[in-house]
Amino acid sequence: MAQTARAWRATIPFLDASTRRYGPMFTMRALPWGTAVVVNDAELVKEVFSGDPAVYHAGEGNGILAPIVGARSVLVLDEDEHLRARRTLLPPFHGEAVRAYGRVVEEIVAAEVKRWPLLEPFPLHPRFRAITLEVILRAVIGVSGPSRMSALRELLPECLQISPTIMAMWALPMLGQVGRWRRFRAKLAEANRLLREEICERRRDPGLEQRDDVLSRLIVGGQSDDEELRDQIMTLLVAGHETSSTGLAWTFERLLRHPTTLARAREGDDAYLDAVVQETLRVRPVLPVVLRQLRAQVSLGGYELPAGITVMPAITLMHENPALFSEPLRFKPERFLDGDEGGTYEWIPFGGGRRRCLGAAFASLEMRVVLRTILHAVELRADVPADEAVRNHHITLVPARGARVVRSGWQALPPWPGRRRLTAHARQRPSADMTTA
Repeated sequence: MAQTARAWRATIPFLDASTRRYGPMFTMRALPWGTAVVVNDAELVKEVFSGDPAVYHAGEGNGILAPIVGARSVLVLDEDEHLRARRTLLPPFHGEAVRAYGRVVEEIVAAEVKRWPLLEPFPLHPRFRAITLEVILRAVIGVSGPSRMSALRELLPECLQISPTIMAMWALPMLGQVGRWRRFRAKLAEANRLLREEICERRRDPGLEQRDDVLSRLIVGGQSDDEELRDQIMTLLVAGHETSSTGLAWTFERLLRHPTTLARAREGDDAYLDAVVQETLRVRPVLPVVLRQLRAQVSLGGYELPAGITVMPAITLMHENPALFSEPLRFKPERFLDGDEGGTYEWIPFGGGRRRCLGAAFASLEMRVVLRTILHAVELRADVPADEAVRNHHITLVPARGARVVRSGWQALPPWPGRRRLTAHARQRPSADMTTA
């Protein structure tokens, strides 16, 4: 139980201390995984990510999310079922389809920043949660009815608060009849009802072919029934809401404490903004590890690992490994412009292999557009000079104070040709994240 407590409450110190003591591969025992082998070595990570998908099961490793995302979610499937679901979901998250969502993101951010207070500290993290939820509601689900939109705005954030306390209900179903667990079940059931209602109405929409939200494109593709569509939409919520909002909060927490980098980012060069996002996800990854559950014995790093254990490539350890990144604790976006660091099996905030996050392209575009729009619109500064600590929030690593800032005014910049620049840049230089899905 001691390792369970440390793994959940002080993830980074626990992993750092363990790798200092035991090296790039060590065993830990913690719930809900049981025995897990943590990996901090690019060659070993490559073996895991490129290993036989019939042996390295990511879906089983994510099984703890099944009560929320559903049994047919791409997150919890493995082997052929996973590949089929992934191919179904791929078209709306690839190439030109992703770039088309930039306008929606820009409009949502522009409306949000107008509500930010002036000359008083406030946390950015909740504001980014509101932005990323709105992006999902409009660009992913395409909710159009105002009453349903309002209800989902209220319900979905509650359904995504998947704490260890709530997850205790998966092991003890009787908890679902009382207290907070009963309330959580009721909210999830109502959110599911509204999503199913939206799916049914969308199928009858005479303008379905002209819609460009993800749900409509999946329906037009015709490869999913209503229940699978619900599972995949909920999956996109779970995978894309808290992770993107936390990544954005960390981006501003880092930028506002590095004035030279901030000044260059304000110039609006897309390549540099991409590098800022990449560097933020390196020094402040949102998730600490990637999971693979073994279905058969494997040989890894000179050890024989039995079936049933979980292998964990450690994102935080990889990203601060001096063998992989020079001055790993320094915030230096230029490292991703030079191209000498951040290889496929070194920079892994989106996982890797055939299980690499389907929404990586979408998340990268979203973060870049949010970053550029805010830097162009408002003048922000950190409320205090000291770095914000990393705090565990369920399964994510968040700024301890919510990325608190002060808005000192509006930016006095010339009009930004946002959409034209976005489209031109996408044609000329798609980022690595946008070309890999």
